[in-house]
Amino acid sequence: MRILILLLLAACALAGLQTWRIGGLHDEADQAQRIIGTLSAGIESRDNAIHRLNDEAVTRERQEQSLRAQLSQAGQLARDREIHLQRLLNENQEMRDWYAAALPDGIGRMHARPAFASAADYLRWLSGGNQLPDTGKRTGH
Repeated sequence: MRILILLLLAACALAGLQTWRIGGLHDEADQAQRIIGTLSAGIESRDNAIHRLNDEAVTRERQEQSLRAQLSQAGQLARDREIHLQRLLNENQEMRDWYAAALPDGIGRMHARPAFASAADYLRWLSGGNQLPDTGKRTGH
């Protein structure tokens, strides 16, 4: 009888131990589910970012193709204008003479001046010891 009671107590103890272990495993499973949910959200976010970047790359590629087409058209227009100018020069001696003539001195001096984007650029240039070329304009005192 004592052995039977001891066996029953041992069985109850084992059942309690197993119940405690199952509870611990259940908690670990819940924690694993939360981790899986977090990782799944991260993967979904990454996938969305990849799709967005792919869409942006396709958009940029289309824009680049459009810009290249515009550049090609602009180049063709420039070539057409140059051909037109050459035809005009070849047809008209007076135009050829004017085209080949040197610029007047005043225009040449204007072209020799540096271009400035702002007054600060001009002041920096002047503080470097540089001077503007003479315009040819004289003031009387």
